[in-house]
Amino acid sequence: MTPVGTSGRRMRAATAGIAATALALTACGGGGDDGDSGGGSGGGDALIIGTTDVITTIDPAGSYDNGSFAVMNQVYPFLMNTTYGSPDVEPDIAESAEFTSPTQYTVTLKDGLTFANGNELTSSDVKFSFDRMVAIDDPNGPASLLYNLASVDAPDDTTVVFNLTSPDDQVFPQILSSPAGPIIDEDVFAADALTPDAEIVDGDAFAGPYTITSYEQNDLISYEANPDYQGLLGAPKTSSINVRYYAEASNLKLDVEEGAVDVAFRSLSATDIDDLRGNDEVEVVDGPGGEIRYIVFNFNTQPYGATTPEADPARALAVRQAVAHLLDRQEIADQVYRGTYTPLYSFVPEGLTGATTPLQEQYGDGQGGADPDRAAQVLQAAGVQTPVQLSLQYSNDHYGPSSGDEYALIKDQLEATGLFTVDLQTTEWTQYSEQRTADVYPAYQLGWFPDYSDADNYLTPFFLTENFLGNHYANQQVNDLILQQATTADPAARQALIEQIQDLVAADLSTVPYLQGAQVAVVRTGVTGAEDTLDASFKFRYGALSRG
Repeated sequence: MTPVGTSGRRMRAATAGIAATALALTACGGGGDDGDSGGGSGGGDALIIGTTDVITTIDPAGSYDNGSFAVMNQVYPFLMNTTYGSPDVEPDIAESAEFTSPTQYTVTLKDGLTFANGNELTSSDVKFSFDRMVAIDDPNGPASLLYNLASVDAPDDTTVVFNLTSPDDQVFPQILSSPAGPIIDEDVFAADALTPDAEIVDGDAFAGPYTITSYEQNDLISYEANPDYQGLLGAPKTSSINVRYYAEASNLKLDVEEGAVDVAFRSLSATDIDDLRGNDEVEVVDGPGGEIRYIVFNFNTQPYGATTPEADPARALAVRQAVAHLLDRQEIADQVYRGTYTPLYSFVPEGLTGATTPLQEQYGDGQGGADPDRAAQVLQAAGVQTPVQLSLQYSNDHYGPSSGDEYALIKDQLEATGLFTVDLQTTEWTQYSEQRTADVYPAYQLGWFPDYSDADNYLTPFFLTENFLGNHYANQQVNDLILQQATTADPAARQALIEQIQDLVAADLSTVPYLQGAQVAVVRTGVTGAEDTLDASFKFRYGALSRG
């Protein structure tokens, strides 16, 4: 592609970049074509990681999903990041980062930063990265996290000043470590449109712990340690990583058993995980995690939604309330996930400051179980004719192989009393991620893998008026309280606001959370570091993995 924003400063590192690229390719040794050059039964030095996750794009402006962010975590630098085993953010490629006024967050970059292609990494790239994300504002991207960002200044090559709309932002440093935070090369990425993955890889536009030496989207990615990375995470323990992508979890399990995969992460079925716990050749590692599962309602197209012929806000709410009354979370956790997930009765998962259980208190039998009688009463009181015709969508390839069983059981729970007739449909993730923001699905499955370990990350993306879900939910009081809690310095006062927000969104039910899960990895004997990668920061990174 034609370079964007080319400047003279780039030429100073060009020769070094060519040499570095040549060294990286030599180190890789052409082992990326089929993944057999190393790891598992291949006998080489590269670790083989297997996953059923799906990449939407590795352009940070265009994806906000776990599969894409797993790649970005390896190859892009961040201004702030978290070390293995810690939820607390610290400067990554920054030398320092601090509030220099209530509405200014100033970052000083380390000297001598470069991308793998030899281009210098300066404050101009940082400004470009954030300006571009806000300008593109892709519906599947994380731009909504930058709601408090007014502008970015780059007064010199190593200084970046973030000008914020509201003062005393308690979460902005964490947002810099989130999917909104990757720093990209302004000479490789387009300023006003998404850049194709092939152009990013060809441009070697990486400055994280690893670079990509071979890339076949959702098939195979080969990584090589980046010798020029100067960030918080340090040098990776393993120099070469090959990640294989599987369409079927059963095939991933088979390769784990046959020794062709060293680490399996996201996602094996609960049955497969139970089976592998008895395999002496592998270890199942359970780690903390903040993943949640939830149903999203589109306020325009759900039954009685705003753009339907029978539009009626009161009846639309009654439909959502009836769903909340009928869900049996414990049954889903036990029958489908065998305890690897637990029931969730809140919007903020258990373990985070401010988490409450309003969905348990307000819906069902008040103790976590379903209550068909209350569901029938709320529909009758609103004048809703039953059975309600509900179209419900789920992804068959993004949230693990048990999603089909999960949503078949949800369908059964909703239909058992005759109050609903559910049209259950499934779509592959690449199409799903586009259609869900285009008002195609009246109600649909999503999961959430948090960007940072704070209650704000379970509120801001979902319930601001301009939210990531794009489901047309708007409650001005909720919107204002979310903005208020993010800038409230007193911990007790902030916690009270977070609790109040959960009560309000529980009454609105734009989403219905129902499960909370931990992170699970399966590692072959002799591979170490999985415990570190399954850490409290909720980020799985390859750099801590090595053969013992």
